[in-house]
Amino acid sequence: MPRADRRGEAVDGLTVGHRLMAAGEHELALKAYLRAASERGADADVLSAIGSANLRLGRLGQAEQILRRALEQDPDFIPALNNLGVVLMEKGETGEARRVFQRAFALDSGNSDAIRENLRLAIAKTENQVYSGENDNHNFSLVRRGPGEYLLLSDR
Repeated sequence: MPRADRRGEAVDGLTVGHRLMAAGEHELALKAYLRAASERGADADVLSAIGSANLRLGRLGQAEQILRRALEQDPDFIPALNNLGVVLMEKGETGEARRVFQRAFALDSGNSDAIRENLRLAIAKTENQVYSGENDNHNFSLVRRGPGEYLLLSDR
């Protein structure tokens, strides 16, 4: 049963969770979101909120799994798309993050400054990535030579 606020009106777990997230109380917010899921069901909004709390708690694997579940229910749910993009960026999966942010940006019609900035960062990271790894004791670097033209350099 939803708790009552000072005016005697019921406040659902989702609202309580949002307030707790704003106050930086992410663990308590997660509990409130889980309560909301038990009271109203695990819809895309609640799943997105649970994923967001897990993201803030650094639980990237859980956050990704839950945000993907939210998007299975509502593929156009902008907050879930944005938060999934953030998770993917944190995990170093910048290519997929860029695609997710592009989708969120398009659905949002570019209205959100946060989504716009996340997309800008994802684009910058994907365009500036340089491959450097070892393969048979070779160090390789990928150098951009022009639009769509790259050169792979080896230290040998």
